[in-house]
Amino acid sequence: MTTPPVCDGVPPNDHFPRRTFIAGAALGALALGVNPAAAQRCPGPAHVKGPPVWLDMDQQELDDAYDQSVYAFNQRNITERRQANSEKVRALLGEPQIAAYGPAAIEKVEIYKTKRTPAPILVFLHGGAWQGGRAAQNAYMAETFVKAGAHFVAVDFANVHETNGDLFPMVEQCRRAVAWTYRNARTFGGDPNRFYLAGHSSGSHLGGCVLITDWAKEGLPPDFIRAALLGSGMYDLKAVRLSKRANYIAFTDAMEEELSTQRHLDRFRTPLTLTHGSLETPEFQRQTREFHAALVNAGKQARLLVGTGYNHYETQETMGNPYGLMGRATLEMMKLAV
Repeated sequence: MTTPPVCDGVPPNDHFPRRTFIAGAALGALALGVNPAAAQRCPGPAHVKGPPVWLDMDQQELDDAYDQSVYAFNQRNITERRQANSEKVRALLGEPQIAAYGPAAIEKVEIYKTKRTPAPILVFLHGGAWQGGRAAQNAYMAETFVKAGAHFVAVDFANVHETNGDLFPMVEQCRRAVAWTYRNARTFGGDPNRFYLAGHSSGSHLGGCVLITDWAKEGLPPDFIRAALLGSGMYDLKAVRLSKRANYIAFTDAMEEELSTQRHLDRFRTPLTLTHGSLETPEFQRQTREFHAALVNAGKQARLLVGTGYNHYETQETMGNPYGLMGRATLEMMKLAV
């Protein structure tokens, strides 16, 4: 007998009747057939549509659009695979150099060094819905860049539960980590004139906030970040504030305004590559499309790449593949051979 499909690692019978799952899957397949860019979600129990909260979405639909597990059937499988691949990369490359960019225990960067020096530097900001994630979990990405001749620097920072729901301290930590890495580049064989930034998911939101920093106030060149790649991020927090993420983020008007990078296009000096998958949630697709359009309309240098057939977690996994969506795009951005 065929094993039933798994939604977020749990058989459908644990959530709802098998008939509901099959019917929902069929509808999802039909939607994909009509529109290849349609999001593909785990089918759930039918609900009576409520009043619109954001665009044409009611509260449940908006909450689901900011819940990756609803749209990524294989989330747990990918997490397990990334962990295994990170262990392999550490065994291959050796443990990274750990350096502190601040006094707090979490304020560290992990530096995977290439053999060629001075070498370009890629700083990566991890995702995790602002709630979790650690630099060590992204070691699987390092091999692609180290073997291409670049240093890969993964940043650790606090999560929102450790900051009492405040995103500002997380942004400030990421800014200090980037500044520290630039200032200390030569100490680990890095070339500060070839300095790049990448992020994914909430890490892309934080990366966007890093890019609108007034670096002159820190005594740094305003354009020292030569280019950046942001994958599957959030660039305006209005809809996020209306979603269930407000249950753990203490949104304020000031936070929404200052940390919505799309509202500060005049501060962008860095060429941007934006990516998302065609099977991501409708909101994560919209956020990236609209940010890209706003940048282009403002005369900023930006390109948009869409990974056909990828969900949210699958797009991030391509960062560790020199021929993958994000890996190839980042190498091209850094002018490194694939």
